[in-house]
Amino acid sequence: MAEPSGAVAAGHPVTAAAAEEILREGGNAFDAVVAAAATACVVEPVLASLAGGGFLLAHKAGEAPVVHDFFAQTPLKRQSEDATEFYPVYANFGHVTQEFHIGLGSVATPGAVAGFFDIHQRHGTLPMARLLEPAIRAAREGVRVEALQSYIFDVVAPIYQASREARETYGSLHPGRVHRQPALAATLEALSQEGPDLFYRGELAHRLDRLSKEQGGHLGAADLQSYEVIHRAPLSINYRGARILTNPPPTAGGILIAFGLGLLAATPIDRSSPESPGHMHLLAEVLEATVAARIAVLAAAESSGELSPKLLAVYRERVLGAPPMNRGTTHISIIDRAGNAAALTLSNGEGCGHLIPDSGIMLNNMLGEEDINPHGFNAWPSNRRMTSMMAPTLVERDSCRIAMGSGGSNRIRSAILQVIVNLLDYRDDPATAVARPRLHAEAGHLSIEGGFPAEVVAALVDAHPATEVWPARNLFFGGVHLAMRGADGFAAAGDPRRGGIGRTL
Repeated sequence: MAEPSGAVAAGHPVTAAAAEEILREGGNAFDAVVAAAATACVVEPVLASLAGGGFLLAHKAGEAPVVHDFFAQTPLKRQSEDATEFYPVYANFGHVTQEFHIGLGSVATPGAVAGFFDIHQRHGTLPMARLLEPAIRAAREGVRVEALQSYIFDVVAPIYQASREARETYGSLHPGRVHRQPALAATLEALSQEGPDLFYRGELAHRLDRLSKEQGGHLGAADLQSYEVIHRAPLSINYRGARILTNPPPTAGGILIAFGLGLLAATPIDRSSPESPGHMHLLAEVLEATVAARIAVLAAAESSGELSPKLLAVYRERVLGAPPMNRGTTHISIIDRAGNAAALTLSNGEGCGHLIPDSGIMLNNMLGEEDINPHGFNAWPSNRRMTSMMAPTLVERDSCRIAMGSGGSNRIRSAILQVIVNLLDYRDDPATAVARPRLHAEAGHLSIEGGFPAEVVAALVDAHPATEVWPARNLFFGGVHLAMRGADGFAAAGDPRRGGIGRTL
C-alpha cells in the first residue's frame, strides 16, 4: 500500500477533490492549495472569487513560515459619495438579519489572482496551467448545487439579483441543479495561458476600469497596476507547549486570537469537560474581554507587531475577577507527505452585485464590510492594505503540525480559538474539536450555539443579560477546516456548519 500523501480540509467536496487530484499527481501542498482556491472561486461563489482576496500561511518543510497577504487594497483615490454606487441590502439568516453594503462603490482592489500566481511562483512544482484545470473543468462542465450553497444564495439573494449579468450568471440556484459558468471557464483558461497581467494590466483590467468609471466605482487602471502581494512573518505565540502561528497585524483576527489564548494561558482551566459550566463561563468572559480590548490590542499591535504583556495583565485580572456563572469567507487546509503546511483563507465579502463584464467574475464589496472599515464607510485611507478578521493558523508541537482556519466574518476569531482550546486543553480529535458547539461575544451580546447541555445554557443566560440561544448548529458560528499530520499519521476535519469536507489520501 502506498504511503499516505496528505490531508485536505475544505468547504466543498469539489474544492477538496481539486486538492486531492493535485496531491495524487505529485504536487505539493502549495500546488494543491492553489488548485483548491481557484476551484472554490467556481463552486463556492458567494464565499470566494477571483476578484476577492485572502491570506496564505505557508510553512514549507525546513524553511521559515511566511504569510502571503493578497487581501484587498483601498483604491488610490476616493470618489465623492454622490458619484459612487453604494447602498445597503439585508441578508436574512433566518435567526438574524445582517446589513451589507454593495454597489461598485464598495469594490476594493482585488488580490486573489496575484496571490495565486505568487504562491505558485514561490512554492509550486507543477505548471500553473495544470493547477487551474480542476477549476476550468468545474466551471465548464458544471457542478450540482448542494443544499448549503443554495441556502447561502438565498440569504444574499438581493446581491445576486442586483445586475442583469449577475441574474443571468447565477439565476435561481436550487439544490440539485447543475450550475455551469462558461464565461468563468474561459477566463480561467485565459489566465492559465497569459498569467496575472491579464487581470491587472490586460483585457480584464480594461473592462473593470470602464465599468467602474461608467457606473460609479472608485477603482481605476492605476489601482490594478500598482497592486502587490505582501510577505510577512507570522505572529507566533506559545500556548500549552505548542507554537501557534497566525496572521499578523495589520489584520485583526490573528492578534485577537493570540490575545484570547494569552488570557487563557495563565488562567485555571476546568478540565472536567470542554462543555462544563466552569469552562463555558471562563470562555465567555475571555471572548467578551477580547471584544472589549479590541481597539487597544490593535493599536498596540500596530506599533509593536506583537501582544502587549501589560495589556494582557489588565484584562487577565478582569477575567479572573469576573463573577461565577449566575460574513462570506471560505478556508482550505492542506498538509502533504513532506510536511509542508498550507492554510489559506479567501473572501469576496458577499459580492458587490456586479461582474467584470463577460468574465464570470463577481467583484468584491470589501469597502462595504463594516467589520473591516473601523473608521466608517467612505472614510477609508487611500492606497492601504485593508484589515481583516481572516486568520489562517498553524499549530505545531513536537512532530505534530495542524493547519486550520475559518470563514465567518467577526466569528472567525472565536471559532478558531475554541477549536485550538479543544485540541490542546481537552485533547479532542480533529472532528470532535471542530464539531463542538461554540460561543461568540460581540458588542455586549453573547451568542450560544445549539448543542450545549441545558444546565450550561441556563447558567450562561443567567450570567449574561444580552444573550441569544440558537436552536442548532449554524454557519453563523464559522466553519473551521482542519488538516493534521501527527505521530499516528494524517487526519482531517471539515466543519459541518459550512459543508466542510475532510479527507486523507
